[in-house]
Amino acid sequence: MNDEQIIMMLRNNGMRITKQRKIVAKVIAENDGVSCKTICCIVKNKDESIGTATVYRMIKELEDIGAVERIDMIKHN
Repeated sequence: MNDEQIIMMLRNNGMRITKQRKIVAKVIAENDGVSCKTICCIVKNKDESIGTATVYRMIKELEDIGAVERIDMIKHN
């Protein structure tokens, strides 16, 4: 999913599209499968004003609307 599709899904679910959300959407789209922590680091390198909580809230919102899927890293024996 590209950043434009992510933004469209957010907009369709009633979220305002801010500069910060556009940056986070772009980072998520360009880094499929990386951890939330890694996404936060990349976002912070692009814009220091974006807080960790902002990134995690957006990831949670994207999970809730089905735009992204959380991958469990727990080993099953």
